[in-house]
Amino acid sequence: MAKKSSRRLIKWINFYPPFLGMGIKVRSFADDFTRFEVQLRERWWNRNLYGTHFGGSLFAMADPFYMFVVAMNFGDGYIVWDKSAAIDFLKPGRGIVTGIFEISPQKLAAMRDEVDEHGKRTFHFETDLVNEQGEAVAHVNKEVYVRRKSREARPAP
Repeated sequence: MAKKSSRRLIKWINFYPPFLGMGIKVRSFADDFTRFEVQLRERWWNRNLYGTHFGGSLFAMADPFYMFVVAMNFGDGYIVWDKSAAIDFLKPGRGIVTGIFEISPQKLAAMRDEVDEHGKRTFHFETDLVNEQGEAVAHVNKEVYVRRKSREARPAP
């Protein structure tokens, strides 16, 4: 995916109906697509029975972003899919909850080398979703599967 069309996609993701309805917003992202900061604002329509963030909204805010980082940095020569995900709810989420999803350029390069050498790999990522006081309200585990589309020469990034 070209960088220009990727930038446009990320700007429009805030209008993706599930995210819009849940109050999820991409607050910022790195120009090289190695980091996304995502927020969930508490609204009357996204609270649960106890007046705290609905767990499904917390999970949704964490769902696509590690896959985005990998896909946007590896390019069209690779297939990138979310393989598995888990979330541990640590305490009730209230107010604004923030998640930062980041993979360093060095880590991405090492991942690409592994995939190029072995043809496919699954990578594990973890992050905390934090409240306005910086306290973790949930811990997210994600696995992203990556494979080369062909065994031919390594595609350009």
